[in-house]
Amino acid sequence: MPKLWNDTIEAHRNTVREATLDATAALVAEHGLLSVTMSRIAQETGIGRATLYKYFPDVEAILIAWHERQVTSHLAQLTTARDQAGSAEERIQAVLEAYALIVHERHGHHGSNIAALLHQGEHVARAHQQLTGLVRDLLSEGAKAGVLRDDVMPDELANYCLHALSAAGSLPSKAAVRRLVTVTLAGLHPRAATTGPSRRDGDARVPEPPAHQRHHQHGAH
Repeated sequence: MPKLWNDTIEAHRNTVREATLDATAALVAEHGLLSVTMSRIAQETGIGRATLYKYFPDVEAILIAWHERQVTSHLAQLTTARDQAGSAEERIQAVLEAYALIVHERHGHHGSNIAALLHQGEHVARAHQQLTGLVRDLLSEGAKAGVLRDDVMPDELANYCLHALSAAGSLPSKAAVRRLVTVTLAGLHPRAATTGPSRRDGDARVPEPPAHQRHHQHGAH
């Protein structure tokens, strides 16, 4: 089969796939997860149901494929934020702020039912490893440059940052998200290791969690 014909078929497949993912996401956002069916997706995209089933066995498969595309896009955003920043300190700030804003925006778009479904895929575990690795490498870079603390292992600090910024999903505004990022960054500075509150874990001093997390850990609501 000629290469041009192969390319044309592949382009058509990609178009059908992307249109299906976009239409499904829009339907979920507008009507909720339970109201979306293969028939409705076919109607929305103008693709026959028989054709649609050649690409996806059910709505769940479409949603997971859509979420995987979103996760890939978010990781690309974080990489771009890192590459466009200058110094080591600016790079970690740019990535943490971009991540927090993604969490904030995502929380507003995903209902509890769809969130439970989307976050159980293997692609989520892979993406989390990539995200943690990205933040860890930036923290290590900053520690070597002397602008970030080096008394805690970068892996631990990366988990600290990501857990702290998960609170961005419940904040009311982008301004509040940026304040959370500022507080999180304050715990990464070298002076935080000696002047800020801390607690011992083995031989390493680890940063005290943000106030909202300490409050939650003590069982308050």
